[in-house]
Amino acid sequence: MDKSIKKSSLTISENGLEKKTTGKRLEVLKTYKIYIGGQFPRTESGRYYVPINAVGKKLANVCLSSRKDFRDAVVSARGAFGGWSGRAAFNRGQVLYRMAEMLEGRKAQFIEELTQQDASKAKAEKEVNLAIDRLIYYAGWCDKYQQIFSAVNPVASSHFNFSVPEPTGVVSIVAPQNDSLLGLVSVIAPVITGGCTCVVLASETKPLCSVTFSEVLNSSDLPGGVVNILTGKPSELASWFVDHMDVNATIYCEKDSSVKKMMREKSALNLKRIIFYDKVNWYTEEGQSPYFIMDTQEIKTTWHPVENIAGAGGGY
Repeated sequence: MDKSIKKSSLTISENGLEKKTTGKRLEVLKTYKIYIGGQFPRTESGRYYVPINAVGKKLANVCLSSRKDFRDAVVSARGAFGGWSGRAAFNRGQVLYRMAEMLEGRKAQFIEELTQQDASKAKAEKEVNLAIDRLIYYAGWCDKYQQIFSAVNPVASSHFNFSVPEPTGVVSIVAPQNDSLLGLVSVIAPVITGGCTCVVLASETKPLCSVTFSEVLNSSDLPGGVVNILTGKPSELASWFVDHMDVNATIYCEKDSSVKKMMREKSALNLKRIIFYDKVNWYTEEGQSPYFIMDTQEIKTTWHPVENIAGAGGGY
């Protein structure tokens, strides 16, 4: 009598039902977290979504940020504003240059993520190179834009009258949804160059390199809270980006006319500055300019009395 036991060809699935094995390994998707205050928490809502590229491949598990996540990010940005705006301009330039160095060292990873998000190899390489160059461009402006845009104003009284740009504070940004790396870098860099801090909503459909860029920020001497990056749906969060009373300016980079109208209406209630970059081609020279720095600057004017020491009205 043959008492040997034959091995079953069945296995137990996660639902407790028997099925045949497929032989194909199930890929473990990376979980891309949000970036708040120099830390990488999961969204407090516990929600996530799975972006899919043009060929139907699932890319990652991505946090679906909530209003509470945005509030936490604003608190972090406000806390970091005093220290960042008070830094020497040359030091801010060093930090931005360090960001470019770290991005250069991880080019291959960013090119790979961009190609997963439907970019060709050549386009992906071009986008990464432009992002690196853009950081270096703004690093050079950190200690120069104030000289260019400051003024000594003529007045009729015995005073010196100076006008100088100062950072406006916390800036909320709905980043470009198609240019997930270059667009993100192009809107963040001028804001932090000018001493502001920011909360950014990355591309919903192409979030991979946007979130990986937060790892570059975290390793580049940038203080926690200066840049905070969220992932999720602009349709859910855009209204809170402009409605929050502790946000001083909002940047919107898409062409949705209904969202732009909503932002104009809400900003009228809390005197928030609204900036639209819906017509900018980030791949050209118009994608970088010191005037982008000035979009989130205030002009402070100071009067200083001087003594007249000569009959002709000369003074010092």
